[in-house]
Amino acid sequence: MVSRERWESNYPRWFDWVLEEAEIYDYGRYPVKGMGVWMPYGFQIRRRVVELIRDALDRRGHEEVLFPLLIPETLLRVEKEHIKGFEDEVYWVTHGGLEPLDIKLALRPTSETSITFMENYWIKSYRQLPKKYYQIVSIFRYETKATRPMIRLREVTTFKEAHTVHDSFEDSERQVLEAIEAYKEIYDSLGIPYLISKRPEWDKFPGALYTIAFDTIMPDGRVLQIGTVHNLGQNFTKVFDFKIQLSDESHDYPWQTSYGISDRIVATLISVHGDDRGTVMIPSIAPIQVVIVPIPAGGDEDRVAVTRHVARVLKVLEEAGLRVRVDDREEVRPGAKFYYWEARGVPVRLEIGPREAREDTVTLVRRDTLEKSIVPVEELPSTIKRVFEEIYENLKERAWNYMRSRIKRTENLGEAKEWVSQRRGVAEVPWCGNDECAARMEDELEAKSLGTPWPREDATGSRCPICGRDAVTWIRYAKTY
Repeated sequence: MVSRERWESNYPRWFDWVLEEAEIYDYGRYPVKGMGVWMPYGFQIRRRVVELIRDALDRRGHEEVLFPLLIPETLLRVEKEHIKGFEDEVYWVTHGGLEPLDIKLALRPTSETSITFMENYWIKSYRQLPKKYYQIVSIFRYETKATRPMIRLREVTTFKEAHTVHDSFEDSERQVLEAIEAYKEIYDSLGIPYLISKRPEWDKFPGALYTIAFDTIMPDGRVLQIGTVHNLGQNFTKVFDFKIQLSDESHDYPWQTSYGISDRIVATLISVHGDDRGTVMIPSIAPIQVVIVPIPAGGDEDRVAVTRHVARVLKVLEEAGLRVRVDDREEVRPGAKFYYWEARGVPVRLEIGPREAREDTVTLVRRDTLEKSIVPVEELPSTIKRVFEEIYENLKERAWNYMRSRIKRTENLGEAKEWVSQRRGVAEVPWCGNDECAARMEDELEAKSLGTPWPREDATGSRCPICGRDAVTWIRYAKTY
């Protein structure tokens, strides 16, 4: 097994190194703080993740749309609780050329207001419902904390936001469950482990009835929010006076949900599957699934044989539908090529030298364990398919085992504080349900509350460490990004 010591003990530097070394994302050199550039290799990773998200939503009846980037201030301020939650993060456009604008325009921080505004024109009857829209766009937030590539940005370039409309509260609740299942499918496909929590009342999405969040534990023990699902109730439809005809011919405000995923899904994919040599790509997402490294030796006869064998293997793999690259750079030694492709996480490396050419085989090296095996060319497609499945299962199991090892359930507040203060992960503490007790725990632990497990988990027999009353559930705390 490959060492993960540097990956865990010095994660922030490791992450920056991987993004640069693997040519995934150029951050810090573009002359606007909090904005980065997706490089070709990274963009291919992003594209396949986006395709995975699109597929999960499309199969569930969502329709993709594309809304304008600019939102008039008058529109953004319609829902007062909503704008209050974003007001200090909004980028404003105040001039068109040299002319001051009559109404300030916001660079989209999120789209609940603009989408509800248009839905009011489009949807008139319960017969059109449920309606599910989504878009994958850039959003802008003036982030004042320390920015980090992909994790805390001022331009989030991969923001998937879904917005749905329903004729009843019950159907909006069904949609929340569907969204959660879609997210579970997406993260499971990527081997990304997650905690699902109902956010505390004071940390829900502005304008929502409640928020369900997906979190994961990063290699440094801090928690990263990687997805959210909100039941918006009728809050936005009421302020826009958006009504529909119901089946009994009465008119009422429809119910809405929204749910989002950002660039953080790619940051997490890169991070949780990494080791000291770089990242390790899930085979289905890897831009290059197999790299062939020729290792010529000896005279011209061997070189010709190796070249021909490489061409044959390449043809076999391409006919099998695999994404393959031959690294035939003559000026780079094989060892440097191994290092180069390991940093990029290419799932399988095939080494071909004179011996492999003579024996009609390849030497196969799997990226997750660096184990080597000799494989006949005729068995190569089926072997690689099996190895891909093994790599995926191994990465997924390893990531889940790591996350589970970072969760501590304790009734002792001192133990919980020690756990989170040393950034070991998430502490789960019994809670009576009183917000004041939760806030006091947050202060004493010097950590952020993630909320309560979803579905709700019973804490019968335990007591709240603040007030001593019987606990009704558990509440999670951690250091967060």
